[in-house]
Formats: sequence, structure tokens, C-alpha cells
Amino acid sequence: MSDKGLMEKEEIFSKVLRAGRRTYFFDVRATRASDYYLTITESKKFTNDDGSFYYKKHKIYLYKEDFAGFAEILQEMTDFILDEKGEEVISERHQKDFKPSYEGTSAVEAKTAPENFTDVSFDDI
Repeated sequence: MSDKGLMEKEEIFSKVLRAGRRTYFFDVRATRASDYYLTITESKKFTNDDGSFYYKKHKIYLYKEDFAGFAEILQEMTDFILDEKGEEVISERHQKDFKPSYEGTSAVEAKTAPENFTDVSFDDI
């Protein structure tokens, strides 16, 4: 595939949400059959001891047949959180003496680690 073809594929429709150390990329992409699907990528910035930084990325692929169910559950979950805890952010990060810890793996990282991915071939899409 030429670079031009690849770039056209990547630029169907995209939005970016910057949220502190995290950036969320929403990208509409095309299947080989020219249908569209959505990828949601979380990119999180981490700092090394020497001051340099790196990013960890996690990606979700969302297909049209799953949109309604995904949107319904996402709305239900966000409503539940806001109803239970309100919109004010309650976080250790907001405490003056908070020291971030990067030891171990968070639950989200554990669930999205590459070795836990299902081996799927996107050639058939």
C-alpha cells in the first residue's frame, strides 16, 4: 500500500481529547470491505528517572454492531458514577502530599496487556 493510501485511511475522521497525562484518540477507520469502525486509543505519558518520558498506549476496536450496546452500558456506568459520587473529582492526586506510584500494574493495564489479547486476524475484516 502506498503512503498516500495509508494516510487517506488514517484520516477518515479523528478527534483528540487531552486529559492531563492521558490523551484519548478517537479514529474512524475503514475495513478491507470499506465499512467503518472506531478505534479508541488511550496514550498515557510516563516520566523516566532521568527526566525523559515515554508513552503507554491501549487501544479498543469498536464495530457498528456493538455501538448501541457499548453506548448504553457506557451511559449507564457514567450515570452511576455521577449519581453515586457527583461530578467533583475525588483523587489522591489532588492531595498536597500525594506521591504517584508506578509500582506494579494497574487493573486496566493488566486487562489490556498484549499477552491477554485474543489473537485476531484483521485480514478477514
